[in-house]
Amino acid sequence: MKQVIVVILIIAAVVVYSCAYTVDETEQVIITWFGRPVGDTITDPGIHFKLPWPLHQAVHFPKNLQEWDGDADKINTDDKKLLWVDTFARWKIIDPLKFYKLTNVQGLSDKARIDKAKIKISEIINAKVRDEITNNSLIETVRMTNRKIMVASQTAADQEKAAYKESAETGDDAISVVFEDARSLGEVKLGRSEVMRRVKDQVNVDLADFGIEVLDVKIKRVNYTKDVRDEAYQRMIAERKQKAEKIRSEGRGSANRIKGDMEKELQRINSEAYKTAQEIKGRADAKATAIYAKAYGEDPEFYSFMKTLDTYKVTLKKDSSIVLSTDSEFLKYFKGSGE
Repeated sequence: MKQVIVVILIIAAVVVYSCAYTVDETEQVIITWFGRPVGDTITDPGIHFKLPWPLHQAVHFPKNLQEWDGDADKINTDDKKLLWVDTFARWKIIDPLKFYKLTNVQGLSDKARIDKAKIKISEIINAKVRDEITNNSLIETVRMTNRKIMVASQTAADQEKAAYKESAETGDDAISVVFEDARSLGEVKLGRSEVMRRVKDQVNVDLADFGIEVLDVKIKRVNYTKDVRDEAYQRMIAERKQKAEKIRSEGRGSANRIKGDMEKELQRINSEAYKTAQEIKGRADAKATAIYAKAYGEDPEFYSFMKTLDTYKVTLKKDSSIVLSTDSEFLKYFKGSGE
């Protein structure tokens, strides 16, 4: 008797266990009757009950946001620019019953259902992104506004900060060459935000029958393909060399102008210095002449004697030989000394 009771209790415990299931705060559950959904979606967290398996089966779906990270794809813009475009999205299940029909394959686990849904999402998002980028020019893909970023007065550091700010606003990991090249492609009419909003709206229309809502679609990275990127690099290098040569030319012009002004100023200073020196020399000569004249007037004989002595010092050296007549004026003071 006791054995029968134990068996009954065990069976009852197994039945109760198979009838009970829990719903996490991040989950939503539907109940299926032999694989066919019955009743409403259960979203309240806690313990719930159903008929035992295989009559009823609880199928769990996530209620929180899900990630989708697409693969980079080559896309041609409307202005014939071949780009690598890498996108990502955030989505959630808003109708588990519709979602269950999309992923209703016998034996699929809950994770496998999510993976299957991601495949469907990839097909639709990639197609819509391709359509929108193909129908718009490059500048609509990489810019949000016509705000001017680079100005001539900015330093290299300021320009780099402005580029990073633009990158942050557009959600880029790297704008790189595409951003640099897009500055010369005209004005933004839609902008990246509007382009991606259109992508999101179109994707949600196609996913409505599958119980999925895409909350956001963004471009993670956009860049030229290698061939086009190398060409753009070369064009950028040529432009930078042209600008550098222009700056160097302007520098050489400024240097020549400064050098010319310097030489002109130096010539003016030398001219004024020579003029001043000549004026000083003239005044000194005049003063010396006046002194000489005054001295000569006071004692002409002594003045003549001193000047003759100066002449002797210059002309009569130790080894000098002079032949003069005895009546020469040059030796008049020698003659006077013997009298």
